[in-house]
Amino acid sequence: MKIGIIADDLTGANATGVRLAKAGFVSAAVVFGGGVPTSGNFTAISIDTDSRYIKPDTAKYRVQKAYRQLKEWGADVVAKRIDSTVRGNLGAETDALLDAIGPGSIAVVVASYPDSGRVTSGGYLLVEGMPVQATDVAKDPMNPIASSYVPDVIKEQSRYEVGHIGLGTVLKGAEAILPAMKALMAANKRIIVVDAVTNEEIDHIAESMAAIDEYAIIPVDPGPLSAAYGRVKSRQSIHLNKWIVTVGSVTPLTGRQIRYLIDKTNSHPVYVNAANLASLTDSWEEEVQRATKEALEKLKEEEILIITTQSPASIVLPLSEIAKEEGTTEETLAKRITDGLAKITYGVFKERGAAINGTFSSGGDVTAALCAVSKAEAIQLEDEVLPLAAYGKFIGGALNGIPVVTKGGMVGDKQSIYQCVNYLRTKNHEGRV
Repeated sequence: MKIGIIADDLTGANATGVRLAKAGFVSAAVVFGGGVPTSGNFTAISIDTDSRYIKPDTAKYRVQKAYRQLKEWGADVVAKRIDSTVRGNLGAETDALLDAIGPGSIAVVVASYPDSGRVTSGGYLLVEGMPVQATDVAKDPMNPIASSYVPDVIKEQSRYEVGHIGLGTVLKGAEAILPAMKALMAANKRIIVVDAVTNEEIDHIAESMAAIDEYAIIPVDPGPLSAAYGRVKSRQSIHLNKWIVTVGSVTPLTGRQIRYLIDKTNSHPVYVNAANLASLTDSWEEEVQRATKEALEKLKEEEILIITTQSPASIVLPLSEIAKEEGTTEETLAKRITDGLAKITYGVFKERGAAINGTFSSGGDVTAALCAVSKAEAIQLEDEVLPLAAYGKFIGGALNGIPVVTKGGMVGDKQSIYQCVNYLRTKNHEGRV
């Protein structure tokens, strides 16, 4: 899946391109006047039109020229990058894309960039809690800002009808956003402004957009919506890929991360009994065999196969007591758990290796155990997905060349495992149309 970004300045083109790269796309930015690269395995191209401070008619011409370039390159999705403080030719450039794509197109505008302190509520753009018209940026001599109400900013420049979906609807999730969008589309609103104050809400908006088949949807935003929509559309174009997520930690944070992943992907985990693995008895081998069999069966239906000791009923095992009973050490029992998870994961690879596209593991012990059981020599590191979460590929052994993301067990927030898995899914799709 290829995504093209039309940005009104080079800084914006670069910023959105980097965000797409972090989502797993192979990204490049084209300086104003340049051509789309003919070499390189790119799946995201951002074109700078240098159109923020020029006349609207000239801006429209440059946007439509960039659109033609991106379509010739093979873009499946084209998005419009706008300034995070709504300066420039927002309405005129959005109209240009709607005109180029035709009557079956709808622009969805989310002016929010939560990571930079830009959010929208009630249609108003707030910068660090202040209406944008009350900030220093509003005094821009080239493009002063007189209004913080995003629908009005667009209406002043656009000839299309503008609708708005408020934060109250967005907070209810995709199941509320989607019908609200469809209702506005039925009312002939070609531009729909949507509120958002968090990245998770932007994800929900992107999911709603991707569920609409009857229109060509154009993301219009400072970057987060375009990246989220690109991720969702990329996943939609992948039907046969399988991913394994192996998690052994029973910390509360890991529990929240697993639950979030399950909720977002509708996955059905293989819950491994840690008590059976924390043993030198036959219960270890019996649990490995049982869980491997269950995993292979579930892999037939699951896109994301979660193998974890983190079940809703899991508790922290009294390893010191178990160690005394079995005449061993706590360290030995802890390693038995991670070795068991690794063997289950490896057992699935051995049986269904060709069908599996990548793996995620939480905790260095689990990753090390998987390297050991598969006889991997090392992991070729290629990128940082999140702080303390790395992307790479196994070198040597039975998993040679298999993509992997590894993350510390106490790293991130509730979305972190989901973000890592999304990166894997998108990255694996690089270079395909």
